[in-house]
Amino acid sequence: MATTTDFDTIAAISTPPGEGGISIVRISGDDALKVISKIYRGKDLNKVASHTINYGHVFDPDTNEDVDEVMVSVMRAPKTYTCEDVIEVNCHGGILATNTILQLILSYGARLAEPGEFTKRAFLNGRIDLSQSEAVMDVIDAKTTRSMKAAESQLEGNLSRLIRTLRQQILDVLANVEVNIDYPEYDDAEVMTSKLLKENAVDLKAKVEKLLETAKQGQVLRDGLATSIVGRPNVGKSSILNHLLHQDKAIVTDVPGTTRDVLEEYVNVKGVPLKLVDTAGIRETEDKVEKIGVERSRKAIASSDLVLLVLNYSEKLSDEDRQLIELTNDSKRIVILNKTDLPQQIDVDEVKNLVGAENVITTSAIQDNGTEPLEEMIAKLFFTQGIQSSQNDVMVTNARHVSLLHNAKESLNSVINGLDEGLPVDLVQMDMHACWESLGEITGDSYNGELLDQLFSQFCLGK
Repeated sequence: MATTTDFDTIAAISTPPGEGGISIVRISGDDALKVISKIYRGKDLNKVASHTINYGHVFDPDTNEDVDEVMVSVMRAPKTYTCEDVIEVNCHGGILATNTILQLILSYGARLAEPGEFTKRAFLNGRIDLSQSEAVMDVIDAKTTRSMKAAESQLEGNLSRLIRTLRQQILDVLANVEVNIDYPEYDDAEVMTSKLLKENAVDLKAKVEKLLETAKQGQVLRDGLATSIVGRPNVGKSSILNHLLHQDKAIVTDVPGTTRDVLEEYVNVKGVPLKLVDTAGIRETEDKVEKIGVERSRKAIASSDLVLLVLNYSEKLSDEDRQLIELTNDSKRIVILNKTDLPQQIDVDEVKNLVGAENVITTSAIQDNGTEPLEEMIAKLFFTQGIQSSQNDVMVTNARHVSLLHNAKESLNSVINGLDEGLPVDLVQMDMHACWESLGEITGDSYNGELLDQLFSQFCLGK
């Protein structure tokens, strides 16, 4: 339940901290215009048209001295981000100027906004639903064009519309059940038999499962693939990392054991974000520091979505190579035969027999050969049906949504199983209602205050 402090006037800096061309201080609430007017010298902002930007100065009323030259945007409710009066002060992008203006705003009637509070108000005021609110952070955090499109699709309400369609189907079913329970003699009412209820439950379950099928792709686009580059020392792991990154990030030398820790970097591969982990070369060693790095490498393999196992094309397969093949047998894996610029020593047929021919690729990191086929293989390995790219496609990218969809599916399973066991319709409908509630939690049609506090606390300040 909203409290009196939920809708007082709030303010925060909406741009990242540090020096830049401009900074923006945002104010939202019934007293937004009143607050800014106390510290603004220029036009009478109470008389300017809505959605205009106005030149002037912010000054300190105590000293009557100007603080900064500014442009003030005036946006009146309800056509604003929060559906409240919103003021945005565009000032010079210095830390001192920005913080001084914020402190003046707080001193003259506003309070500091909590993380995500502007978006929370947009939700509470009905401008966006809960899934759209979560998409705001996904847009901010997007690492590739495809992940941006997935977030924008959710922000546009494509997921919300589909969820509400499913909930309406459930309501229609429940309404017919109620009619048959309350008015069994009513001839014009559709006779809701157990068969028809089961047909609806099966249909709904198929639609929920279709949504869940997109979750793996959605998770990858949102969070990236945890990808470990592993191999013996000096097989070219760091060179491959550098080529995928298109920059020299890892130290490359011909000295074994150069990489002694786990290096993490994000890279865009065919629109898919990869969280690349360049691991220390795995071998038996007496070096204490290198031992720690090797142990971290083993842990990285265990937690990876994908393993790039690098073998030396110019050396025969060693016992350590075979151990690494065995160690990664349970992982999604691509085996890279690197250093094809040197004479072949490795038995390629033996490697293919051990790991599968379809998982082997040859490269020369030093000559930048094989990077493009490697990227194609990574994309194909995880997206055999192709990545949904249309902004109108519905893709589930949020772990909370996935969990609620699983809850909805379980409720539908209970409906189907209950009907198969001959339970009365009025008992089975309770599980159908539970499905309706679970779907409602995705959009925020069903929610509690603790959920909102938890979700919006993850937002950045000023959003």
